[in-house]
Amino acid sequence: MSLIDPIRRFARLAPLVLLAACATQPGVALRGTGDLGVVVERATGQLRIVESTGKRALAQVSGLGDLSHASVVFSRDSRYAYVFGRDGGLTKVDLLTARIVKRVLQAGNAIGGAISQDGRIVVAQNYTPGGIKAFDAETLELVADVPATYGADGARSKVVGLADLPGNRFVYALFDAGEIRVTDLSDPANPRTDRYPAGKQPYDGLVTPDGRYYIAGLFGEDGLSMLDLWRPEAGVRTILPGYGRGEQPLPVYKMPHLRGWAIAGGRAYLPAIGRHEVLVVELGSWREVARIPVKSQPVFVMARPDGRQVWVNFAFPDNAWMQVIDTVDQQVVDTFQPGRAVLHMEFTPKGEAVWVSARDDNKVVVYDTARRVPLIELPAASPSGIFFTSRAFRTGF
Repeated sequence: MSLIDPIRRFARLAPLVLLAACATQPGVALRGTGDLGVVVERATGQLRIVESTGKRALAQVSGLGDLSHASVVFSRDSRYAYVFGRDGGLTKVDLLTARIVKRVLQAGNAIGGAISQDGRIVVAQNYTPGGIKAFDAETLELVADVPATYGADGARSKVVGLADLPGNRFVYALFDAGEIRVTDLSDPANPRTDRYPAGKQPYDGLVTPDGRYYIAGLFGEDGLSMLDLWRPEAGVRTILPGYGRGEQPLPVYKMPHLRGWAIAGGRAYLPAIGRHEVLVVELGSWREVARIPVKSQPVFVMARPDGRQVWVNFAFPDNAWMQVIDTVDQQVVDTFQPGRAVLHMEFTPKGEAVWVSARDDNKVVVYDTARRVPLIELPAASPSGIFFTSRAFRTGF
């Protein structure tokens, strides 16, 4: 037997020995990451790490800056959360050790981000200065800076609606320039960007789960702009161009979030800007097939993973309320108040429960989605966004 054989045998056994040692050490618990999530505590600049099966908080991480409009994406292995703060901070948090791995201030005013298909690049979208910046997911070193310049004077536009696409590409909208752009970062040293004229003042955007269509909501006009990412040469198409035409516009207290749209039974459910309605759109034809009256101006319109229910929360002054729509009967089947200032909701991966943040009551309420009853309340300091690691495996999240 050669000397190499025992070395190879040890190399095969070493991970098992280490795993057994960790399991037997007092106070060391083995834990997977697929059951984890985070609750953003916006008032204190903290994250509360939670696990959904036991419906409990595990740890708290401080020092994340301004989280007044924070969003989170996750690494491929679901161990790390990348937190995008309003102050331009990008923070990498280890969910297993509950500590900050690295934090960079990459802009003056930022509003979200995305992670590439292969998990190697994290991209932030910025208001100030307008554009996107790409970072190495391991080190948070800057690998690309793509300014959102437009016009003869080279002004910079606010970037909104950033989402990941297959092929390590990213799609986003320019609020000031009225454009949709697609940037290919497969070679970060040489980013390539395609530009498409869109409607007036796109304020948010979403990608369909198959990565084919990008839809931007328009603040400056009725309708939405849609780009077929499989056939981008066809350009941007306007869908639902007249849903608000001829109606008296209502004051808009909070812009709806398209990222929380719902797909169920071959239909999309979208919040209508400044209206007490959820729009129902037929996929494929992209024509309006129904409008469902709801209590107030919807902000998030989100489908339970099986598509049977759509849960809706609302803008001020009705933001203590939620409603549930049955997608078979196409009508509201429940109305209730989880707490003051309901800002966000997140379904567990298979949808048996939904977690709801009530900012002004400093709590998160977990609901049984079948019976639509609260199961438990968890304390949290001014909670807003709730994000589970199952997002790591979804395009556009």
